[in-house]
Amino acid sequence: MLTNRTYILEDEVDFLHNYYERLVVQEVFDQSERVQQGDRDFLADVACVALNRLPPRYIRHDVDMTFFMSPQDMVEIERKVTNAVTDALNYVESRERGENPKLPPVEVSLISTRADKPVKTPKAEPKEKSEATKPDKAAKGKNKK
Repeated sequence: MLTNRTYILEDEVDFLHNYYERLVVQEVFDQSERVQQGDRDFLADVACVALNRLPPRYIRHDVDMTFFMSPQDMVEIERKVTNAVTDALNYVESRERGENPKLPPVEVSLISTRADKPVKTPKAEPKEKSEATKPDKAAKGKNKK
């Protein structure tokens, strides 16, 4: 809806967020005693690593995303968030110990929700038979008895 009010960019960006941010922060809190004790820097480090391992899903309201998801989609997202946070915790803690850890490969294909539009593939048009490959009417008549 268009209005005559003046827009301030900082105010306008605040209504968008990545769907995974809240899920990841909650999962980091659930998995990490350090975060539960108030280590905000550790929370930020782990959350950033985990979020970079998940696809961006920007939305205005969480209900916009969950409305289009099946229960199976929700379970799959929860599993992927848990795995991303576990990997991120191990990675950040290893770096703090001075190790040079490697993160496991990221699963590239994530679930598709009903909100995703299917990709339409063009139908192949039938090739016309050339004169050389068309059946000869005279030959057909010879085969009939």
